[in-house]
Amino acid sequence: MKLNFTGVSDPGLIRSNNQDAYYIDPEGRFFIVADGMGGHAGGEQASRIATGQIQEYLGANWNSSKPSGQLLQEALLQANEAILLDQQNHPERSDMGTTIVAVIFRPKEPPLCAHVGDSRLYRFRNSQLEQLTEDDTWVARALKMGEITPEEARVHPFRHVLSRCLGREDLRQIEVQQLDVKPGDRLLLCSDGLTEELADPKIADYFKEISLVDKAALCLVEAAKQHGGHDNITVVIVALN
Repeated sequence: MKLNFTGVSDPGLIRSNNQDAYYIDPEGRFFIVADGMGGHAGGEQASRIATGQIQEYLGANWNSSKPSGQLLQEALLQANEAILLDQQNHPERSDMGTTIVAVIFRPKEPPLCAHVGDSRLYRFRNSQLEQLTEDDTWVARALKMGEITPEEARVHPFRHVLSRCLGREDLRQIEVQQLDVKPGDRLLLCSDGLTEELADPKIADYFKEISLVDKAALCLVEAAKQHGGHDNITVVIVALN
């Protein structure tokens, strides 16, 4: 399959700096979105450490005999260790952390996704948008258990409270999921700055109306800003042809 891809990151309308980071491998081998937290410098540092470490690890080990799932797990765990080390060296950033969502396309193996936190992966297929990752938040768990409704989840005061993120010593396991993709699909990796402002049906409308990945990404970011732009907004779109 041939891939077309693009990425856009914007600080939004309220924040003075951008604590999101993303990386797109020029060859289309892997894609990463991170959303940092922990104060001005901390969040920015954490997201950049994570994307940098994952990029470095995947690039260096791409041709190894390790299965893709193991490669992806090790890359995220190494990113976690790098953030922990930076916390030790810079106590003023001891509370920093980051979400992460990463997708990998490796020859002869199915594409895979790994994520920690509430940055998301969606698939757009046959005019339907489906969230493929499950947020690591109390609210997502309560929603899954049927304790709150989707409408309540969107405005819940605890919706941003993460149960897991990179930059924590108790992070031992990274879940990796195999992706079902086929030509015509589009994948969306994004930070919660997008999904906080635009509900899934609204995001789907943009994919229905705009086929060009570059234009779709820019329009999604602008729409999130028009709806408030309260947080940093990062969008990576991968179209499979």
